[in-house]
Amino acid sequence: MAENAGTLEAMEERTRQILEVAIELAEEGGFETVRMRDVAAHAGVALGTFYKRFRSKEDLLVAALGLAMEEMEQRMARRPIEGNTPYERIAEYFTTATRRFCAKPNLARAALRAVASGDHELAEKVMKFHERTTHLILQAVTGGDRPATDEEDRTAIVLQHVWFATLVGWSGGLHDVEEVIERVKSAARLILNVPEPDQSSDSSPETD
Repeated sequence: MAENAGTLEAMEERTRQILEVAIELAEEGGFETVRMRDVAAHAGVALGTFYKRFRSKEDLLVAALGLAMEEMEQRMARRPIEGNTPYERIAEYFTTATRRFCAKPNLARAALRAVASGDHELAEKVMKFHERTTHLILQAVTGGDRPATDEEDRTAIVLQHVWFATLVGWSGGLHDVEEVIERVKSAARLILNVPEPDQSSDSSPETD
C-alpha cells in the first residue's frame, strides 16, 4: 500500500513538472512554442511516458490552465474576496482574476486557444475548467459562507460565459485588460440590477 502511494505521489509530481515546463515555454513564445518533444525533454520524461499523460498540445495547455485555477482557489482560500454586497465581491473577484490571468499574456492566449479548440476529446476537461471558474464566482456572490440559490448559480454561470468570451476578445486584440474587467462588471450590474456609475460628477458644471 505504501509503495503504491509513493508511486502515485511520484506520478503527480512528474505531471506537475511537465505542466510547469509547458507553462514556461508558452509564456516564452505562445502556443506555437509548446512542442511535445521539447516539453518532454525539458521535463526529463520519456516521450512515451509523456503521451500516456497528455495526448496533444491542447490537452497539455488545458491541464496547465487547471493548475492556474488550482492556484487561484488556494489564493481565495487564504484571502477570501472582500466586499459588503454581491456586486462588490464580484467586481473584486473579476478584477483580481483577470489581472492575474493576463499577467502572463503569451501563456493566457495559448491556454485560451487550447480551450476554444473545439476538440471533443477535451470536452470533459474544458467543462471542468468552466465549472471551477463558476464555483469561484459563486464564492464571491455568496461570500463563501452559505449555499448558493438557484438564481445565484445561474448568475455565476452567465458571468463565467461573459468573462470567457471577453477574454477571447482580449486574446484577439479587441479589448485590453481593463476593458475585460469593465465589461464583466457591467454585465454583473445588469444582472444584479445595480445602477451604472454616475459619470456626471466627472464633468465640470457649466457656467454662464
